[in-house]
Amino acid sequence: MAIFEKYQDDLTAGKKIVLGIQHTFTMFGATILVPILTGLDISVALFMAGVCTIWFHLITQGKVPIFLGSSFAFIAPIIIVAQQFGMPYAQGGIVVSGLVYLIFALLVALFGPKRIISFFPAIVTGPIIIIIGMMLAPVAIGSASQNWWLAAISLLVVGIVAIFTKGFISVLPVLCGLLGGYLAAVVTGNVDFTPIKEAAWIGLPNFAIAKFDISAIMIIAPVAIATMVEHIGDMVSIRALTGKDVIVNPGLHRTLVGDGIASSISAFFGGPANTTYSENTGVLALTRVFNPIVMRIAACFAILLSITPKLSAFISTIPSAVIGGISIVLFGMIASVGVRNLVENKVDFQKPRNMIIFAVVMVFGLGLGDIRLLTLSPLAFGAIVGIIMNKLLPEKADA
Repeated sequence: MAIFEKYQDDLTAGKKIVLGIQHTFTMFGATILVPILTGLDISVALFMAGVCTIWFHLITQGKVPIFLGSSFAFIAPIIIVAQQFGMPYAQGGIVVSGLVYLIFALLVALFGPKRIISFFPAIVTGPIIIIIGMMLAPVAIGSASQNWWLAAISLLVVGIVAIFTKGFISVLPVLCGLLGGYLAAVVTGNVDFTPIKEAAWIGLPNFAIAKFDISAIMIIAPVAIATMVEHIGDMVSIRALTGKDVIVNPGLHRTLVGDGIASSISAFFGGPANTTYSENTGVLALTRVFNPIVMRIAACFAILLSITPKLSAFISTIPSAVIGGISIVLFGMIASVGVRNLVENKVDFQKPRNMIIFAVVMVFGLGLGDIRLLTLSPLAFGAIVGIIMNKLLPEKADA
């Protein structure tokens, strides 16, 4: 795709840095939320997000515009294992779950990505991508509802910049939305500067080494099934966005290895499981800037934040409502990529077969809520049911 090559060549160093900062702001809230909820160290989570993103780009030959951040899928099992066995054993479970990716990557390498992807046609991946966006919707609304006026200002700024501006500023809607919302929050007295004053300028993350127990591993490792399905959905999203078939080049087996080992590295030293971030994919959809180096710059800023508590504290003072207003757009953009995937692949919804598969995947993926079937998350269960139905329901039945 010409636009991809254009952005590869035409971005100046300064513009790349600004875009990288935008992606850093985008990932920050979700990345630190996981350690906040689970008890893991925030600085370690940021450090590992940066290191593991760079690792992913090395494994994938720098061809995939992805940022790796803390995975929400592991929150519940981490809390359960930490309470029963201790946090180091939860880390050990995540280490093993990351290694599960290697098994699937080996299957992809042996049988080829096309054969594996044949199990993930648009009628299956389309609703999966939509569900990924819609599953994040309550997070956006929950944050925005803390102050709807601030959320509305941020959302309005994002829309104005994305639609009505031209030139470089037009690819910075998220950063502009953050600045606009933050300024409004400062003016209205909704920012507490105490964390900035109390934070040190320099401080190393509190790394902790993982420990292993088979019982803890059996609780956490199965979550890898769900995150691998999400990974494939994200790779399909990236392919649809950029026009580059990253599933073939650099290859799904490489992206799986990069993602899985990243989680293992992170958890071994005290960080959460990492996953390809849909939040940053939403920024890609909004800005149309797909240069992978921008993500690597964001990774470097994440590492910088992890060893500079004062900078982390500054970002933490951004009101949740501001993040929520922007997230309304970003998470909706992810869902719209799923819709576009269906449209561009000309999925015929006049066929009862396609309507049934779409309906079942959507209802299981969104309707189960916190209910887990066969220890699988709703998204993973819905995806597996869709894959099976796609193979069992013949195309000829609609003829």
